[in-house]
Amino acid sequence: MLTLTIGTFAIALNHLLLISALVLATLVGWRVAKRGGENPESVLFSLFLLGMLVARVSFVLMYWSDYRHDPLQMVDLRDGGFLAWPGVIALVLGALAYGWRRPALRKPLGAGVITGLMFWGMTSLSLSLYDKGTHLPDITLRNANGDVVQLADYKGGPLVINLWATWCPPCRREMPVLERAQHQRPDVTFLFVNQAESMQSVATFLATQGLTLDNVLFDASGRLGQAVGSMALPTTLFYTADGRLINSHLGELSQASLARAMEPFDTDTTRKPTCPASATC
Repeated sequence: MLTLTIGTFAIALNHLLLISALVLATLVGWRVAKRGGENPESVLFSLFLLGMLVARVSFVLMYWSDYRHDPLQMVDLRDGGFLAWPGVIALVLGALAYGWRRPALRKPLGAGVITGLMFWGMTSLSLSLYDKGTHLPDITLRNANGDVVQLADYKGGPLVINLWATWCPPCRREMPVLERAQHQRPDVTFLFVNQAESMQSVATFLATQGLTLDNVLFDASGRLGQAVGSMALPTTLFYTADGRLINSHLGELSQASLARAMEPFDTDTTRKPTCPASATC
């Protein structure tokens, strides 16, 4: 399960866990402060922002080659580009600095930070282990010719599946990034699975945007999104040659965030699968 959906509202579970960790840390810090000490609410929020800033800056520096030609992309947080461990280190060091200068904060702040980090770490690890244990759904789709294809036919090499729609602004923005990647990485199969739109509307969109996508498939009822537990668009899934999910990304991909998600494929020497007889590649 990648998202929590309530009606038309959907939020990525990893984002929900991060917010929940901050709320829990604030509640624990407040309870400890009632027994003696200073309420750490504002400090915890400041540390949270510090951790996020350091995590973002660290990601940009690590993938500098993907950002240096587009400075505005560095501040576009929609690509989800963060490195967790530098952010955690910055948060802990900041908490130690606050505690050193303000003794009344030490116990409440320490209790809040430890509780929040433990909750976030354990739940994030559990979610990651659960998601990465799932396999490629056994469902059928249609290709651009209207022929029925089995999703399992594309196993045999690294596989990237992008769930998208023409009415989705972040889907439209990330398409050129995915188009470039499919040409730069011929060892990886990219599937562009449109959600609940007509073939004609998709063909018109691709033609007007000048996009050339190798494998456009159609999921008229949105069964793939339901099967992988994500009703949010865009969703991009990364599978090994044997159909095991190793990564997922909800929201818009940048060149840097796509490169990071595909890093496990760099050590995968499995050949790209041959094109299914019922598909047009």
